[in-house]
Amino acid sequence: MKMKRSHRLVDMTHYLLNNPYRTISLPFFVDRYQAAKSSISEDVGIIAEQFKLSNIGIVETIAGASGGVIFRPKVEKDKAMEYMNQLTAKLTDKQRILPGGYFYFSDVLDNPYDLRHIGNIIASAYYGQSIDVIMTMATKGISMAQAVANFLNVPFVIVQREAQLTEGSTVSVTYVTGNDEVKKMALTKNNLSADQNILIVDDFMNGGGTMNGMLSLVEEFDCHTIGAVVFGEADNQKNYIDYPYKSLIKVKKTDDNLDVAGIELGSLFD
Repeated sequence: MKMKRSHRLVDMTHYLLNNPYRTISLPFFVDRYQAAKSSISEDVGIIAEQFKLSNIGIVETIAGASGGVIFRPKVEKDKAMEYMNQLTAKLTDKQRILPGGYFYFSDVLDNPYDLRHIGNIIASAYYGQSIDVIMTMATKGISMAQAVANFLNVPFVIVQREAQLTEGSTVSVTYVTGNDEVKKMALTKNNLSADQNILIVDDFMNGGGTMNGMLSLVEEFDCHTIGAVVFGEADNQKNYIDYPYKSLIKVKKTDDNLDVAGIELGSLFD
């Protein structure tokens, strides 16, 4: 369809934003807009410059017969910290402290605005790395995993606490929680293929048992863990995990674990 250049730029921008990490050939845009290849190249250059200036991400042109244009979302660290500082200020509300020293943050992981920022921040932290699948644990990590998967344009899989009869054959592992309880988790065999690169995402870490379980599952599938990141972690809890995971926030508790002493940025921003 023939378009004015201003209209073409808007449509191309929209297309790139909705297709991150996908190589799009220049002939595709030539056919789509009925425009000369030189004009399309100029349009891509304009969008690439503005995306970088606006802290949206990087638009790269790949030369060669199989080349084209690829958009990779990327938020700079200072902008990510600006949002996270605002979020931690909101999270310090005393009404979020629940009996027993628990901390309420579910509304953040239910909010599309916050999820877009969190997903973009995590995806940006693994910019340029080859990731095939996002893995999370049912159920609170699902929305966060989906947000990250959207920015990386990869599928996400959900580990269940019990094998689901409707899902077919599963692979299961046992793990020890921070309270020394032995539990089981399972993932459908068809969810992963050998040699895939996995990014593990979860909502909160207390002792690291759930994360250890997912790390073991990745090994059971003969896959590779590229990274592990949680939204929050209890800073003064002993974590029984050797893997160098990252967190967006740290929740500091009092010595008796019955109250929240403060919230600060997590290791993702070190």
